[in-house]
Amino acid sequence: MVDRLANSEANSKRIAVVEGCFGTAGQPLAIPGRVLIGEGILTKLCRKKPKARQFFLFNDILVYGNIVIQKKKYNKQHIIPLESVTIDTVEDEGDLRNGWLIKTPTKSFAVYAATATEKSEWMSHINKCVSDLLEKSGKSPSSEHAAVWVPDSEATVCMRCQKIKFTPVSRRHHCRKCGFVVCGPCSEKKFLLPSQSSKPVRVCEFCYEQLSAGTLGGGLAVRSDSYSRSPSKFPSNNVSDDEDEDDSSD
Repeated sequence: MVDRLANSEANSKRIAVVEGCFGTAGQPLAIPGRVLIGEGILTKLCRKKPKARQFFLFNDILVYGNIVIQKKKYNKQHIIPLESVTIDTVEDEGDLRNGWLIKTPTKSFAVYAATATEKSEWMSHINKCVSDLLEKSGKSPSSEHAAVWVPDSEATVCMRCQKIKFTPVSRRHHCRKCGFVVCGPCSEKKFLLPSQSSKPVRVCEFCYEQLSAGTLGGGLAVRSDSYSRSPSKFPSNNVSDDEDEDDSSD
């Protein structure tokens, strides 16, 4: 089915529409063999609060962006190669329901669909696309993924020392290895995580020691990524100086 659609006029027009909605804020998406499988709005769990994002699933990439005008204009385009993606379901909790984790070596995050049926369809299509890509390439599924960041509002004190309270002076930071919300003194060091950045990134003292000793591999998770939270726990006025790469307001 995908192969038949690859060179169809209808597929080309659909991809052109997506490109037009991103305009100069996005990269060209039309390449030979690429097929737009589906699209829809998902709630992305950002660091300060859940936010609606427009997602587009292609047979080789997952694209998402901020909604400026629904079905007309999007910005802050992000492109995720599906070969490196793994997904895991997230248990329902409170008003955050029908969610799953999208995990890649570079960035991992939780998203939520409007219904259980939508969740099932998204996860099924993503898994099928990833499976087809890996079968064609002969590669193995990715065993390494970035930690899912703990939302700012989930930590009123440093998650490592359990002592320093966060205030406008004692600001929140995120360890790029474990995703914990930590204080400045507990995250003064940096370590090179090639899958996330070409430059050393902020890590907490615990992860730094483990990484330096070679006991913490690139694919070893320090914390459990399977969590979900209620939107009421995500106030938008949390103080932090680590901006979400997704959106400077996330």
